[in-house]
Amino acid sequence: MSHIVPVILSGGVGSRLWPTSRALYPKQMLPLISERSMLQETAARVAGASGFAAPIVVSNAEHRFIIAAQLQEAGLKASAHILEPVGRNTAPAVAVAAHQALRTDREAVLLVLPADHHISDVGAFLRAVSAGGRLADAGKLVTFGIVPAGPETGYGYIRRGQGVALAGLSADTAFDVAEFVEKPDLATAERYLAEGGYDWNSGMFLFRADRFLAELERFAPEIARQAGLAADKAVQDLDFLRLDAAAFEACPSDSIDYAVMERTAAAVVIPTSMGWSDIGSWSALWEVGDKDASGNVALGDVLMADTQNCYVRAETGLVATLGVENLVIVDTGDVVLVADRDKVQDVKGLVDQIAQAGRSEHESHQRVYRPWGFYEGLDQGERHQVKHLMVSPGASLSLQLHHHRAEHWVVVRGQAQVTVGEETKLLSENESVYIPVNTKHRLENPGSGPLSIIEVQSGGYLGEDDIVRFDDVYGR
Repeated sequence: MSHIVPVILSGGVGSRLWPTSRALYPKQMLPLISERSMLQETAARVAGASGFAAPIVVSNAEHRFIIAAQLQEAGLKASAHILEPVGRNTAPAVAVAAHQALRTDREAVLLVLPADHHISDVGAFLRAVSAGGRLADAGKLVTFGIVPAGPETGYGYIRRGQGVALAGLSADTAFDVAEFVEKPDLATAERYLAEGGYDWNSGMFLFRADRFLAELERFAPEIARQAGLAADKAVQDLDFLRLDAAAFEACPSDSIDYAVMERTAAAVVIPTSMGWSDIGSWSALWEVGDKDASGNVALGDVLMADTQNCYVRAETGLVATLGVENLVIVDTGDVVLVADRDKVQDVKGLVDQIAQAGRSEHESHQRVYRPWGFYEGLDQGERHQVKHLMVSPGASLSLQLHHHRAEHWVVVRGQAQVTVGEETKLLSENESVYIPVNTKHRLENPGSGPLSIIEVQSGGYLGEDDIVRFDDVYGR
């Protein structure tokens, strides 16, 4: 068997975990379960394990630098990072990854992993993948079913068919897929558990790249054609592979399940218990979290009295609770969410309302990450705005100017190399510089530690789109 190529899909926004998860910094990039982000956890699960090649990452262009930085921080490296110009669901994403994998290995086996899943029993996961590898070699398209822990209504289900007979595998290892079932109501989910033979659909898959593309061509030929064109015409941009925009945008949007797995006769399911959760809601985080004697999960600066079965997350400042139960409380500094734990599947509706109202809280946090570091808003008035900028060691902002605002930079930590007009100089802590309107300028961190700047903007328009770039090391 060839090395298994993990394909990490990182295209979602995780709106049900708002306000912590937002469009520009979604849940897979957040440390929700451990000190590492969910993306880092997913990549680490297969890093260094026997039989695995370096992963292929598929994401949108907006997240590319954050993902690259997180992989580097974790000491991980992707063999390719493919950028989608638009989201087209999982079938096209996996198709372009398959084309990429086949360029270096004509017998490549793909392990498709969403970037935002939690698996507590990595050993069980690896054993299931090992068994799936034999089935993939035999031409099967494998999906991993999670043995239900209860009558869950938030997951789709897979009904098992006949056991798959294959040398080296026990008779109860894998089954033909009899049926994919949509998310059921509670009574139906309870019936599934009573009958047996039903598993949760994990959304993880294993198959030969060429076999998947052949089935995609058979059942969804337009996806196969446009995804193939997008991959063939892709261009390298720094460490990223940009798909051809016109071809990928013309690609129909569909999931692997609908496009292939529900139609092919080669689908098999491996039932497994691996401590899996898709962390699709705040209640899921409560389920996997460490609870106190009253059933509460608390993260951050939290004080609780007479509180039961709550999930409380304080990202800034103190959150105190008294006489409440079954709540989710999340404070991100700019937003406070208070919800019944049984209603958190409906958080996405709140996010839609915020977007329709023309607000920005669904899209970005107070802290906004950039390839050079991050900035966060501290204060804003009619003609002024104050920000904190953190520039990573060796990083630099673009050479730019603004038509409508002037800026003052004050160094509070580290050393800054600043260019204003034709002059370049070094600033140390407590030193400052003034940048007039319509003046080219650049900020760089030449040091080995982080550089912190307080930026005071003043002018009639302070929007982020008032920027003209002349030179940018990140190709923006």
